[in-house]
Amino acid sequence: MLMGEYHHNIDDKKRLVIPSKFRSELGENFILTRGLDGCLFVYSNQEWNKIVEKLKNLPFTQKDARFFTRFFLSGATVCEIDHAGRISFTSPLIEYADITKECVIIGANDHLEIWSKESWDKFMDDNIDKFSDIAENLFTTGDYNAL
Repeated sequence: MLMGEYHHNIDDKKRLVIPSKFRSELGENFILTRGLDGCLFVYSNQEWNKIVEKLKNLPFTQKDARFFTRFFLSGATVCEIDHAGRISFTSPLIEYADITKECVIIGANDHLEIWSKESWDKFMDDNIDKFSDIAENLFTTGDYNAL
């Protein structure tokens, strides 16, 4: 399980250090792509393959399926960690996530999310008051009464 929050800066060559805690779980190479809510998603090859299989099963005749597949896969790139623990970003991904310098890297169970610090702070500010209500809605029905 990927979890935790880390703050790192992107350097002038568009490289970002991936926290060592996450490197072993991601493997030698992994996938970086556009995520939801204005962040980037990072998947191990194993998790990526699960998503690709789900995408293959979407009906290509549905506009939403075509749109999501294009959006998600067109930004995807294979990343390798260099000797200093860094990955390199493509310009379209940097632009999509509005990354300028400081990034927030969070573990989100089966993937990482990379946010610009400004976007992460705004997301948290906009949603912190909703956290209790969301938890109540998610975990008080059916089999999710575990919390």
